[in-house]
Amino acid sequence: MAPQEPPEQQRLLLNCPPDTDEEESAYDKTEKVHIVGVGEGDDDDGDWDKTPPFSWKKMWLFTGPGFLMSIAFLDPGNLEGDLQSGAIAGYSLLWLLLWATAMGLLVQLLSARLGVATGRHLAELCREEYPKWARLLLWVMAELALIGSDIQEVIGSAIAIKILSNNVIPLWAGVTITACDCFVFLFLENYGVRKLEAVFAVLIAIMALSFAWMFGETKPSGVELLLGVLIPKLSSKTIQQAVGVVGCIIMPHNVFLHSALVQSREIDHRKIGRLREALKYYSIESTAALAISFVINLFVTTVFAKAFYGTYVANSIGLVNAGQYLQEKFGGGLFPILYIWGVGLLAAGQSSTITGTYAGQFIMGGFLNLRLKKWLRALITRSFAIVPTMIVALAFDTSEAQLDVLNEWLNVLQSVQIPFALIPLLFLVSKEEVMGVLKIGTVLKMVSWLVAGLVIVINGYLLVEFFSSEVNGWLFGAVVSGFTVAYGAFIIYLIIHGVNLPNWLAFARTKRAINIGN
Repeated sequence: MAPQEPPEQQRLLLNCPPDTDEEESAYDKTEKVHIVGVGEGDDDDGDWDKTPPFSWKKMWLFTGPGFLMSIAFLDPGNLEGDLQSGAIAGYSLLWLLLWATAMGLLVQLLSARLGVATGRHLAELCREEYPKWARLLLWVMAELALIGSDIQEVIGSAIAIKILSNNVIPLWAGVTITACDCFVFLFLENYGVRKLEAVFAVLIAIMALSFAWMFGETKPSGVELLLGVLIPKLSSKTIQQAVGVVGCIIMPHNVFLHSALVQSREIDHRKIGRLREALKYYSIESTAALAISFVINLFVTTVFAKAFYGTYVANSIGLVNAGQYLQEKFGGGLFPILYIWGVGLLAAGQSSTITGTYAGQFIMGGFLNLRLKKWLRALITRSFAIVPTMIVALAFDTSEAQLDVLNEWLNVLQSVQIPFALIPLLFLVSKEEVMGVLKIGTVLKMVSWLVAGLVIVINGYLLVEFFSSEVNGWLFGAVVSGFTVAYGAFIIYLIIHGVNLPNWLAFARTKRAINIGN
C-alpha cells in the first residue's frame, strides 16, 4: 500500500526542499546515510504526521553529526580559555562553563533544526534569502571567522607536535605537517561519512583519556569542583576570564557547520513525523556530545586550577608553556604529564582543523553555489588558512608573548563575526515561510534571542576592553571607528531585513522558481 500523501496545504507547511541538480548541496544522495524507513514503506499506516517510536538502531544511525559539531567546543582556543580560567579564577567559574555550554547547545540545536526542516544548510539559505551584496558580505565575514579559528587550531597542533618531538620540530614545520590533514580528510571521505565520524570519535576519546589522566595525576578537589559548578561566583578579578569563557563557546563557523552535517542523513521530508523523529535523535545526540565536551573542558580547567591558582605564574600560562609548567610541578608518573598534555592538545588541534576544512567547504559552496570537486574546494579552503598561519608561525616561533597577543586578536576577529551567524539563524528558524510547521514557538524564540543578545553583548564587552587597551593614535582610532560604524549598520540591516523576511522570501522564491524553470 503506497504511503498516503499529506494534503497540499500541509505539504506547503512542510516546506519540502526542491529536487534539483542545479544547485550545490552539502551531500550527494549517494553519500548520505540511509535511515530505516526512507522509501521502505515501514509506515504503511500512511500517517504523514505520525512520529515513529524510539529505536536504538535509528539512534545509532543518527549518531555522528553532533560529535563532529562538538569538536568546536574542544579546539585549542577553548583549551587555552579553560587553562587560563582555571589558573586565574580557580574553580569559581565552573558554573559559567556549564551554562555557557548549555547556551551553545541551544544555538546548535536551532542550527540542526534549520537543516532538518528545510533540507538545506544555513549558508545555502542565506544565499537564497538575502540580496547579492548582503550574502557576499556574510560570506566574507564567515570566511574571516573560519580563518581566525583555523589559525588557532593549526598553531595548537603545531605546538603539540613541537612538544611531542621534544622541541626538535619547530612551529613552522608543525604547521606544514598539520596542513597535510586536508589530504587525510579527503582520503577518509572516500570511505564514507560513517568512517569519518568514527575517526572523530577516536580523537574525542583520546582527548577524554588524556585530560582524564591529567585529572587523575593532579587530583583536583572534588568538593571545590562541585561547589564551583553549583554556586555562581564572580568578582572584579575574574570578570575578564568569565567573559572569555562565554565568548569562546559559540563559534560562527560551527553554526553553519551543524546545519550542513545533519544533511548527511537521508530522511523523508514529505512526512512531518519523520522530521520530528530526526530532530529528536539529533537533540539526544547533540546533548550527549556536548555533555562529554563539558566534562573534558572541566578536566582541563580543574587541573590548572589545582596546579596554578594563586601562584605567581598564573597570569603567564598559555598553550605554548602550559605543558612545561605542568611538568615542572608534577613531572614523574608512568608517562610524563608534558607528553600527556601534548597528546590531548594534538588530538584537539587535528580534529578541529579537519572540521574547519569541512565547514569551509559548506560555507564556500553554500554562499557561492560552487559545484567544484570536493578535493579542489577543500584545497582552496585549506589554503585560506595555511598561508597566513605559516606567516604567523615564522614570525612568532621564538616569542611566546607575541603568540599570546596574536591569539587575543584572533579571538576578537571571531567575536565580531558572531552576530552574522546568529541573527540570520534566529530569524530563519522563527519564520513559518522557511520552517513550515517546525518553526520555533514564542517561548523558545524569546529564550533564543535572550541568549543571542547575551553572547553579542559579552563579545561587545570583550571588543571594547580590547580596543581601549590596544588602540593608540588618532589614525588607528579613526579607522577602527569607521569599521565600527559600518559593522553596526550591517547588524541593523540584518535585523530590519529579518523582520521583513516574509516579503523578501516571496520575491526570492518566485525568482528562484523562474530560474529553475528556465
